[in-house]
Amino acid sequence: MGKGFFNVPIAINEPVKSYTPGSPEREAVLKEYKKMYNEKVNVPLYINGKHIETGNTRTMSPPHDHQHILGEYHLAEKSHVEEAISTALEARKEWSQMPWEQRAGIFLKAAELIAGPYRDKINAATMLGQSKNIYQAEIDAACELIDFLRYNVQYMSDIYQEQPESTSDAWNRVEYRPIEGFTYAVTPFNFTAIAGNLPSCMAMMGNVVIWKPSNNQIFSAKVIMDVFEEAGVPAGVINVVFGNPGMITDTVMASPDFSGLHYTGSTPVFQDLWKQIGNNITNYKTYPRIVGETGGKDFIVAHKTADAKQVATAISRGAFEFQGQKCSAASRAYIPSNIWEDVKKYVIEDVKSFKMGSPENMDNFITAVINEGSFDKLAKYIDTAKTDKDAEIVVGGNYDKSKGYFIEPTVILTTNPKYTTMVDELFGPVITIYVYDQDKFSETLKLVDETSPYALTGAILSKCRYAIVEATTALQNSAGNFYINDKPTGAVVGQQPFGGARASGTNDKAGSAQNLMRWISPRLIKETFVTPVDYRYPFLGE
Repeated sequence: MGKGFFNVPIAINEPVKSYTPGSPEREAVLKEYKKMYNEKVNVPLYINGKHIETGNTRTMSPPHDHQHILGEYHLAEKSHVEEAISTALEARKEWSQMPWEQRAGIFLKAAELIAGPYRDKINAATMLGQSKNIYQAEIDAACELIDFLRYNVQYMSDIYQEQPESTSDAWNRVEYRPIEGFTYAVTPFNFTAIAGNLPSCMAMMGNVVIWKPSNNQIFSAKVIMDVFEEAGVPAGVINVVFGNPGMITDTVMASPDFSGLHYTGSTPVFQDLWKQIGNNITNYKTYPRIVGETGGKDFIVAHKTADAKQVATAISRGAFEFQGQKCSAASRAYIPSNIWEDVKKYVIEDVKSFKMGSPENMDNFITAVINEGSFDKLAKYIDTAKTDKDAEIVVGGNYDKSKGYFIEPTVILTTNPKYTTMVDELFGPVITIYVYDQDKFSETLKLVDETSPYALTGAILSKCRYAIVEATTALQNSAGNFYINDKPTGAVVGQQPFGGARASGTNDKAGSAQNLMRWISPRLIKETFVTPVDYRYPFLGE
């Protein structure tokens, strides 16, 4: 076999298409949307390259049209999970030894398949299954997933080139082995890109994966697997199982070969998984890697010098894009008293201009929340705010689930900085605002830091650089991604590695080399050229 030191293509961010009225991409994705809406898809389990239909199925429906059936997916039994584990371990024997440039080629091909022939399909599937408007689908399902694949290949190459110093006496080298055993990816509903990245970045580094997608994201997860199969991911490398999450997790974590968890989802579930791993720790062959990105109670802080229109736009975009169902979505804001009336006026104007409905109508900025459970939770918080003495609804506050799970974008104003919706993670199109004395900026920053257990994203808006410096310092532990004069959402792979600490996760920065480093087990090899033949050192001389 030929050898060489290979340079990978320089990663670039995938350009975001505009989907303006009359554009060819708009017409193409609408055509695919209608086609997929009228079909009935059957989603099997993916185990060792085989498509397994168990006959025990659940249906999939668009959140914005919950009576319509898009298709069904098959549920795994314990025996299927055990088969996925055993076949993954068998596949590891060849996959872990495959030259890295061959693995790179597979995932670079996957990126180009998404950029080209699969773009409309993966965007339409995300619009249908997760109720994203076309712009939110494009920046997520197409562009961000492409970026993850391209940049991770570049990061992999960079990692492999990092080598220790050697001398004339000995050659030191590090080989970056995959983790022994198999890994487990648990992915959320809200980002198709995250669902594709968590299993693929581990596989790219030579690992084998059991992947359990969210039951609310299976429609687009099938497209991801179609891409991976066409790109040439070998049988058994990425195995996909659907079904009872407790049973699947228990089976995975009972295996002594379990070696890593890559998770995005809720904080309580992640904490339970961590406990479960700890309770099983003596059973494992190696200490499992635990990487998680979880909840957030993300903030916007405006200084008294901030531009009211800029603050309002940060709220309208940061809180309400994708119905506030981003881990990074703004859900609490601290506005100084001197600009509050203007901010309120602009936010009300924005919210009243939003159109809401199916993503098929591209005039709609707002669509549905993901499921009935989310709808009911949000409706309860809104109803409580309507009656609480220390809260009022500034705009919005309506909801309707007769056809889809529609929650009107809602702004709550509170006089209590520790009001429940300032503290609890809601994960929906609801933001709570606390108006503070314009001259109590420092005290307010302390309040921001201490109100929430989370530390994912946050933003400061100010024209005063001293205020920006003060906020950046005071809030250094309050957000893993901190934005100056911008909304707290929209991290781009290769530009803003994403992740938070505290109750928001392990801050291993998806979309960076730091994350990939968690999925390798380096081995140092020292080769001595002239081997000693006498134990005596010079200091022992007479």
